[in-house]
Amino acid sequence: MSTTASDGFFAPRPEDPLAALAALPGVPEAVDSVRRAVDRVYSHRVMRRRSDEVTSEAALRAARGSAALSGADWALEEVRRRSDFSSGAEARAVGAALRLNAEAGQLLSIWVQSPLRVLARLHLVAAGGSGVPDRTVGRPRLAGEPVVEMPGGDMAGPLIEAPLPGADEVAGRLDGLSALIIAASTAPALVTAAVVHGELLALRPFGSYNGLVARAAERVVLIGSGLDPKSVCPAEVGHAELGRAAYVAAFDGYLSGTPDGMAAWITHCGRAVELGVRESTAVCEALQRGAA
Repeated sequence: MSTTASDGFFAPRPEDPLAALAALPGVPEAVDSVRRAVDRVYSHRVMRRRSDEVTSEAALRAARGSAALSGADWALEEVRRRSDFSSGAEARAVGAALRLNAEAGQLLSIWVQSPLRVLARLHLVAAGGSGVPDRTVGRPRLAGEPVVEMPGGDMAGPLIEAPLPGADEVAGRLDGLSALIIAASTAPALVTAAVVHGELLALRPFGSYNGLVARAAERVVLIGSGLDPKSVCPAEVGHAELGRAAYVAAFDGYLSGTPDGMAAWITHCGRAVELGVRESTAVCEALQRGAA
């Protein structure tokens, strides 16, 4: 497995705020714990011969988990057996999550050069054909445009109580996030992924499916950093398993912007990755028993 600068500890540069977050109390321990968990699943004997199967199963389970947090809480077997995701708001949300996970791994080289292009593409993949107005697909929302997580559903999203930034603030903060990514922070992958995830949840830059896009962007960072290059550690599974209440509580820490709050959000995201690792380890064990 490859190792990149984002996987280790380096002295923070003054202009590298993400690296400064990596030094917050509890975060180094969370980074180490995630690294060890990822190394364990990658060393599983099944990964040497059947990693593609593990990747496919992880993507399915990740999509189910992400869709559940956005209001479409389907059983895994229902997601597995269904072939038509065009009928009904929940089906479209599950289909959007599946498409996003299939797309995420194709955008890695673009992400480090133009994160905003990737975010636009992710929203296009999620919302295209879902019944939302075409003029709102693939671009940040304009002043006065509404925001819903699951178009056609009865739920605005898991973060309905969070203040919604105005369009001008969204544009400015997206530019700032993009600059951080392009600057290639020395922060560990977990920290960068958590900040990307949290900032997109805070901004809700699009008119729909912002939670799905935020979690897909977290996935892009984890894969592209070299932490999880085969995409077998689905954080979305862990976020769903920890539950919506814990997700929102941890996100409130991100919104607070305090050191304790930021550390709580990053460590929560780390726990989600570890639970995703546990899920894929169980998949490896099942494949091993089946091959025996």
